[in-house]
Amino acid sequence: MGSIGEVFVDILTGSGFAGLIADPRQLLMIIIACVLLYMGIGKKFEPLLLVPIAFGMLMANFPRTGILDDTGLFHYFQLGVNLGIYPSLIFLGIGAMTDFGPLISRPSSLLLGAGAQFGIFTAFLLALVLGFDPKTAAAIGVIGGADGPTAILTASKLSMEYLPAIAIAAYSYMALIPMIQPPLMRLLTTEEERKVKMEQVREVSKVEKIIFPIAVTILVVLLIPDTAPLIGMLMLGNLFRESGVTDRLSDTAQNALTNTVTIFLGLSVGAKATASTFLTFRTIMIIVLGLCAFALSTVGGLLLGKIMYKATGGKVNPLIGSAGVSAVPMAARVSQIEGQKANPANFLLMHAMGPNVAGVIGSAVAAGFMISYFGG
Repeated sequence: MGSIGEVFVDILTGSGFAGLIADPRQLLMIIIACVLLYMGIGKKFEPLLLVPIAFGMLMANFPRTGILDDTGLFHYFQLGVNLGIYPSLIFLGIGAMTDFGPLISRPSSLLLGAGAQFGIFTAFLLALVLGFDPKTAAAIGVIGGADGPTAILTASKLSMEYLPAIAIAAYSYMALIPMIQPPLMRLLTTEEERKVKMEQVREVSKVEKIIFPIAVTILVVLLIPDTAPLIGMLMLGNLFRESGVTDRLSDTAQNALTNTVTIFLGLSVGAKATASTFLTFRTIMIIVLGLCAFALSTVGGLLLGKIMYKATGGKVNPLIGSAGVSAVPMAARVSQIEGQKANPANFLLMHAMGPNVAGVIGSAVAAGFMISYFGG
């Protein structure tokens, strides 16, 4: 009996339960991971990425597994994040899924997409004031673009230590767009403005849709070379979609590739959220600053939308400005819903898609600028 008891004690002392007793912070991280799983599964908050992120966090905080060691499974998964591979491949898929027609038909949408990057630079300044170093402040600011892959790539280049907090904040606020944006939209616009019906956008030719990704790649990458990984992959995916000769590649980019990379990206980001790096006051500050960045980006888009409403004599509904954040197509749908609440005959979705896809380009350009300026 004594030998059996000793074996039992050895098993218990070498188990993960003993590790949790030694460091209770890991138990707290397991609880947080379970809460995030509930948000993803039960509340359907961005589940395609929140579920693997939360499960990666769960796995990383089990004591004594060795899964994060240099020869552990997640070490190899994380190379895709550390080297900036996963976000670029995600952008390839986004490009293949995106119709840039609304943006091409109304080029002024670029201004709304640019206006919605206001939160990035404002949150950057706030982070500096609160004592973050410039690189980390720049990575925090990019949360305001409401673009998870862009935030992850920027953090991997400028602030690897805070990547988990930045990634979780970015995807959480993307998921909460239907809750965060509508109060700001109603606060900053009048009922008369929200009722505005916009004219039908013109038909965009196939030639225009093929030229657009090539022209944007040449112009933007030559202007800001550090945008090449995101803009290049985004536009290549779109060229697959629009060329008409690469349907199989477009289908792979939209489905099999994006789904596969999403699994690895989510697990890798979650696995970086260990107790020692995540449970800090600065993490809380990052999450709060991320909310400020996202709200200010929404405000910037709405205010520029109001300026365009005045400049066009009431032909532009300012609600579409809030879609300038790059959460495609959720932000455009929120503009549509709020517009229809004010005027049931209002159909803003396609009009809002212009600023929405412009926001994707805008956030990538802003991130490229931050990486170029602070990453040297």
